Amino acid sequence: QVQLVESGGRLVQAGGSLRLSCAASGRSFSSSTIAWFRQAPGKEREFVAGISNTGGSTYYADSVKGRFTISRDNAKNTLYLQMNSLKPEDTAVYYCAATGGSGLYTDGLRYPYWGQGTQVTVSS
Repeated sequence: QVQLVESGGRLVQAGGSLRLSCAASGRSFSSSTIAWFRQAPGKEREFVAGISNTGGSTYYADSVKGRFTISRDNAKNTLYLQMNSLKPEDTAVYYCAATGGSGLYTDGLRYPYWGQGTQVTVSS
């Protein structure tokens, strides 16, 4: 079983930057695709970015492409999301999730392991 804990969320001004971290426990981390999802107030959960087990493949939602960068450090069992040029519409609770496998998916139903989320608020 994979345990995930997000951190780094806070209030930031529009145009600013923020880096989120997701600490994972469990021996399967290095074999798992890991992804970031977010849920904004009044909206459904959406895929943000995903990264393959080795870090060789990444995929981004159109809304964040060019602004966000996903990365992982398997030696530290940690996932990161570097967020630049933040916009008020990026305000959401951000979750990390793991598949337990090597495939890259945008559907949250393919991710059985989830963290509890970290709040990101971008002010105008």
